[in-house]
Amino acid sequence: MLDAKLRPLIDPPLNALGRALAGVGVTANALTFTGLALGLGGAAAIALGHIGWGLALILANRLLDGLDGAVARALGPSDLGGYFDIVADFAFYVAVPVGFGILAPANTLPALVLVASFVLTGVSFLAFAVIAGKRGATTEAHGKKSFFYSTGLAEGTETIAVFIAMCLFPAWFGAIAYAYAVLCALTVVQRSAMAAAAFRD
Repeated sequence: MLDAKLRPLIDPPLNALGRALAGVGVTANALTFTGLALGLGGAAAIALGHIGWGLALILANRLLDGLDGAVARALGPSDLGGYFDIVADFAFYVAVPVGFGILAPANTLPALVLVASFVLTGVSFLAFAVIAGKRGATTEAHGKKSFFYSTGLAEGTETIAVFIAMCLFPAWFGAIAYAYAVLCALTVVQRSAMAAAAFRD
């Protein structure tokens, strides 16, 4: 919901830094995998009770996730890079609630519900992208991407805001997780309605 609105604000500085990194030989895939390692490290830190470190690593992951796209735009995007990027994103999104689920037994059920909602949201997102690509649809609302990005109520910006809230208020993890799972479910309904309108033969 907020991703497209933030792009005009964050893209110029990211693109400038991306061009500088590309100029010294840094590749987009290297940033993607480094970011993934940091994000998984953040989830592990949360699981071990080091929530402050977890938050710092989550923020570092998001910075590198923005920079890998900026470097890709500077060097020229690749299909393989787009594949690695989306897989790394979803691995990170799932890892953080799993970390909270390991942290405390009371978090287990809400973590499972949130992960399940992420899976459904991801499936709807990727299925929409495949069919939209098959039909030749294009969009740059989320910047230049390797495949079609459909909009939704729960996107990357909202997810990171939720993760930050979980780290700042860990005692409220269950309530936050359930609430965001509902928003993810509504996103699936919203995207399904968009699909029904866009893909009707």
